[in-house]
Amino acid sequence: MNFQMVDVFGASPFTGNPLAVVAGATDLDTETMQRITRWLNLSETTFLLPPTTPEADYRVRIFTLERELPFAGHPTLGSCHAWLADGGVPKRGGEIVQECGAGLIPIRQEGGMLAFAAPPLMRSGPVEEDKLDEVAGVLGIARDAIVEAQWIDNGPGWIGVLLDSADAVLALRPARSHPRRIDIGVVGPHAPGGDTAFELRAFFSDSHGGLVEDPVTGSLNASAAQWMLGSGRGTAPYVAAQGTALGRTGRVRVEQDGAGTIWIGGRTETLFRGETRF
Repeated sequence: MNFQMVDVFGASPFTGNPLAVVAGATDLDTETMQRITRWLNLSETTFLLPPTTPEADYRVRIFTLERELPFAGHPTLGSCHAWLADGGVPKRGGEIVQECGAGLIPIRQEGGMLAFAAPPLMRSGPVEEDKLDEVAGVLGIARDAIVEAQWIDNGPGWIGVLLDSADAVLALRPARSHPRRIDIGVVGPHAPGGDTAFELRAFFSDSHGGLVEDPVTGSLNASAAQWMLGSGRGTAPYVAAQGTALGRTGRVRVEQDGAGTIWIGGRTETLFRGETRF
């Protein structure tokens, strides 16, 4: 087996979200995959496998430090990049089809970048008021600072929170721990005319109750784009910024085609490559 460390969504090397991709993982069981992921201590690690359906080019299993996810964005692009870098040839020319827990995810190559089709939301609609009070407490803001909130769950379980500006998003000083599972995606608009339309931050609780901020999050950008475009708060194409508060320069490109499909794209690059020793 071999592995790659892929930088995803960075504006330049070491500015995005790192992903470990283990190829040829057919002999690994779920427990071993989870143990490897915890040892690497990245937000996600993925394992490439042969597809189980003729429509797919490859299958991927996506693990966080705590659990397996049916879908996640930066692991989707990073895994596709690694599969291509290892000599993978798509069955359909410029479109790759990934098989994962959420089903089949189309990925396209365009302008030297990869982009995935945003999957449908598993949960949407207004957030319950008691949950909003909890969210405001975690974020350390007053309840009335939340302009709007929606469930925008496409796998990880995101609660989408809209603030009035990118500056308000960057000013957040959230709690360092939370006793219950929570996944919060915060969005705020940048001033018109700039290079980026929205600033995003992603916070989630880990298995020990700590609150973690993810550098750049494809799944959140996908569901936030569905929310912003669907509500008329944004227009495609646009570029979103994430990771600023962590010293990263994450850039996520959002496009919408004539059929209404939203595509989430960004830069991917293998920065380290090696072989496993187990």
